[in-house]
Amino acid sequence: MNAHLKTRMLTAWRTTLRAIAAVCMLASMTPARLAQDAPVQAEQVLKVTSGLVNLYTVVRDKNRPVGGLNREDFELTEDNKPQEIRFFSRETDTPLTLGILIDTSGSQEHVLGVEQREAKTFIEQVIHKNDLAFVLRFDVEVELLQDLTSNKRLLAQAIDSTAVNTGGGGVVPGPFPTSGSGGTNLHDAVYLSARELLKNEVGRKVIIILSDGQDTGSSKTLNEALETAQRSDVIIYSVAVIDRRFYDIASMGFSGDSVLKKYAEQTGGRVIEVSRIEDTAQAFREIAEELRTQYSLGYTSSNTRRDGSFRKIQVKIRNRNYKVLARRGYYAPTE
Repeated sequence: MNAHLKTRMLTAWRTTLRAIAAVCMLASMTPARLAQDAPVQAEQVLKVTSGLVNLYTVVRDKNRPVGGLNREDFELTEDNKPQEIRFFSRETDTPLTLGILIDTSGSQEHVLGVEQREAKTFIEQVIHKNDLAFVLRFDVEVELLQDLTSNKRLLAQAIDSTAVNTGGGGVVPGPFPTSGSGGTNLHDAVYLSARELLKNEVGRKVIIILSDGQDTGSSKTLNEALETAQRSDVIIYSVAVIDRRFYDIASMGFSGDSVLKKYAEQTGGRVIEVSRIEDTAQAFREIAEELRTQYSLGYTSSNTRRDGSFRKIQVKIRNRNYKVLARRGYYAPTE
């Protein structure tokens, strides 16, 4: 089967899955729930037509996420100019679209088994019937192992199918062709996930990267992948299980932690570095807890120019010394 036909079949499959998910969601809603959700649909239209900016935030103290805050607790600026928060909600039950990106390069040989086990536990706990998730692996190629689905069994099978590729010859590519020179194609994986799988989804969109962050072969740069994620409104978390001994033995420099930090800080996520492999489970629990305590803020920008420029956002909590996780900005619409 040629690659073009594979891509057409994948697109048809994804369209069918979305249609089924939409029908199931509507069928499961009571009239009151439908009425309650109607403003959300209006917000999605406003986002395109009248410059409404939506962002999801997590508020943390020193130890854990903070719940129970109200609209009046937040203050928001765009390019240092105060903005009125017009829409506010606590997003504990909003449907989630999630991508699990698994590094299967040689540096993960001693940690992949634990990542697989804890990723499956995370999926079991976090994914509900109205949520969707996909599983993707990356090393010298980027391969989609499971397209968007709410079927936990299929997601677990995809996670179990990952295996470390130490040969450098590549795996059988999925529907995502890359032109990288080999190695670990992290940036390509983020770019393709955001553009091909998440761009047209609505609501909360999250990528979780299981990797040490070291990219050695992508055709896309960090900034190109990050811009695509920002334009698709994707939040990026990372569980950084770093086998530093691998890099010491190979006499290779390491800068992956700074890469993962930039992805997280710019999109409103977080990097959780696992210093001991047995702490991987706790990292996933922290992400799950944050996804249950997100806030949704919406405002209409006072800057009405449709110039495509990048606009910086800053969110603070009034009179509290809390840390706010939120994307650092967005790209304005164009004509």
